[in-house]
Amino acid sequence: MRIGLDYRAAAGYPVSGIGRQNFALEDALRSHPGSSLQLFGVAPSDHPVRRRLHAPRWSAPIDSVHRLPERFKFEGLFLPGALRDAEVQLYVANINMGLPLGRKPPGLKYVLQLHDLFQLTENNHHGSQLKARVYRFTDRLSIIHSLKVADQVWVPSQYTANETLRLFPWVAGKLRVLPHLVEGFAGEPADISALQLPERYWLCVGTREPRKNMAWFVEAWQTARRRYPNIPELVLVGGDDALHPNQRGLAGLHVLRGIGDDKLHAVYQQAERLWHPSRAEGFGLPVIEALRVGTPVAVASGSSLDEITPPDSPRFAPADSDALIRLMGVLASAASEDSQPLKDWAARYGREAFRQRVHAALEELR
Repeated sequence: MRIGLDYRAAAGYPVSGIGRQNFALEDALRSHPGSSLQLFGVAPSDHPVRRRLHAPRWSAPIDSVHRLPERFKFEGLFLPGALRDAEVQLYVANINMGLPLGRKPPGLKYVLQLHDLFQLTENNHHGSQLKARVYRFTDRLSIIHSLKVADQVWVPSQYTANETLRLFPWVAGKLRVLPHLVEGFAGEPADISALQLPERYWLCVGTREPRKNMAWFVEAWQTARRRYPNIPELVLVGGDDALHPNQRGLAGLHVLRGIGDDKLHAVYQQAERLWHPSRAEGFGLPVIEALRVGTPVAVASGSSLDEITPPDSPRFAPADSDALIRLMGVLASAASEDSQPLKDWAARYGREAFRQRVHAALEELR
């Protein structure tokens, strides 16, 4: 089977969650027996990634996957003919949308990897209200188109499957739950002494979007610090843009931006606990990353975090401040957990498990 893969996320955003899943798909598809893989994407005219891609003749920014004019040119003007010329039999897109525009040719099958539907259900960051409305409208059209033409829709959790069915019940027969790949960090953790982090700290990773619930969580942590004497300091990886102005610069709050994987590895490993307070999460990559290094977690209930977190890990309602503050008081004095069961749990999201799930879905499409 000759397979084509949308490579725009991997080329343009290689360290993002969606970019990493693009790389994971590349690996799983290349390892499928009897298949060959072709990559499709955009790039500037002089960019070296062009040597690996089927790309349009015109130059495009490497990070233009979300720019509407570039998207429509790629998906409508370039991709249909490029897939035909490359004799692709199965095409996979993994940016929640992005399948070719126009009528699907006979004999060509499509797969859509749908991470979540927060583009439609949540208020995400945009430059203006007008821009937000335009993107919500065009994203809805594009997602609906991709859901309609897809032969299979791969989602990372039952939560995302349920949300998809709630909004688009007609897609039921196409849905397959394929949890994401979460690999362990390569190599040894870096020396992070220069970051000047405290000896004891709690950790949150991924803080930007409003659904991450960071302002609410930081307020509860601040209250807990006043109520209980042994609450650890807090490290936020990803910035403090989502916080209220009066929360930035709080005593005991540390904000890290743009750190590499080797430093992130160490930050996870040295944390006393990862907290994930998101009120809506399609998968929850930081939870598995923490578990892989043996760091215990506490998560908000009500989304995919219920599925991917060990059943005996602490949970809290993402709007009950009083209950969260009490839980913080309890966990601040809790005994250390055995790290091996946490690592064993995380192993179910490793490379071989992901390959097996992808290969099984591909066999259905033969």
